[in-house]
Amino acid sequence: MILSMSQAPHIPLVDRYGRIHTSLRLSVTDRCNIRCYYCMPETGAQFVPKDRILSFEEMHRLACLLVQQGGIRDIRITGGEPLVRQEIPRLIEMLAGIEKLEDLSLTTNGILLADQAQALRQAGLKRLNISLDTLDETIFRKITRRDGLEKTLQGIDAAIECGFDSIKLNTLAIKGVTEPEVANLVRYALDRNVMLRFIEFMPLDSDRAWNHERVLSGDQLLSILRQTFGTLEEISRPDPSQPAEEFQIGKGRIGIIRSITAPFCGACNRIRITADGAVRNCLFAQTETPIRVLMREGASDDELLAAIRGCLAEKSEAHGINEQGFQPPDRPMYAIGG
Repeated sequence: MILSMSQAPHIPLVDRYGRIHTSLRLSVTDRCNIRCYYCMPETGAQFVPKDRILSFEEMHRLACLLVQQGGIRDIRITGGEPLVRQEIPRLIEMLAGIEKLEDLSLTTNGILLADQAQALRQAGLKRLNISLDTLDETIFRKITRRDGLEKTLQGIDAAIECGFDSIKLNTLAIKGVTEPEVANLVRYALDRNVMLRFIEFMPLDSDRAWNHERVLSGDQLLSILRQTFGTLEEISRPDPSQPAEEFQIGKGRIGIIRSITAPFCGACNRIRITADGAVRNCLFAQTETPIRVLMREGASDDELLAAIRGCLAEKSEAHGINEQGFQPPDRPMYAIGG
């Protein structure tokens, strides 16, 4: 008897340390409409030729395979900036129809969101993460090397109006940049009843200018927050794979992701597929497993799944940022997928 993919046996995606992977980060493009210095060069960014970018049909095939036979339960669409990919609501609709998929979300800088929020919601997108490092146009331009803050803010408001299940704002915490922004950003999020999360600055910039001294740590952020808002009540994490520590501030919550000072590698449940069809077992992995060519040469589902499992088998115990001799990945953030 031949089983359909949805009827095939489900074998969890487990690495050599026993971590079960249930979350997929799927990049749909390496292109972006801004040039944040913590991610991309100001000029001369190298992009993958378009014929090497996975088609929506190829992405859908991989997603179906991982959900129905590998136990993936949530998919987050990333980039680059995913909203620069033409017809992205069509992909959302394709993925939203996958049996057994429980959650579908997208990360964006928000600049194109006002025009696309309604279509994304109607296509089946459940949650949004929107990057917002500042509410000051001058600082925004310094970080992104482009204009666009007003469009980002319009995108956030449009998303709120569309009624997504969850909207989170992500702020990269960079020493010397973020400190004066903290209070205004928190108040902005609380006023809109959305969660703001601060993420410690990670070494994923294409300029290779990152160093530990530029990280505004979670402890330093908490000190700033307590000075402004008083006592913070920490909320226990129901899921150890959840990266953010959450704190109650008034009637709202904020989150802190200590990716550098308290990494959560031991509970990592994520696997990544780049826009050009490479499987990565860690954001900071030094190697990846290309599967685009396998697909286009006619590989079976079993062969693709074996390649993906083989990649996971080589996953390191931790990202190693704080270890002597650490080297950032060859690919910058925009080419990996957030």
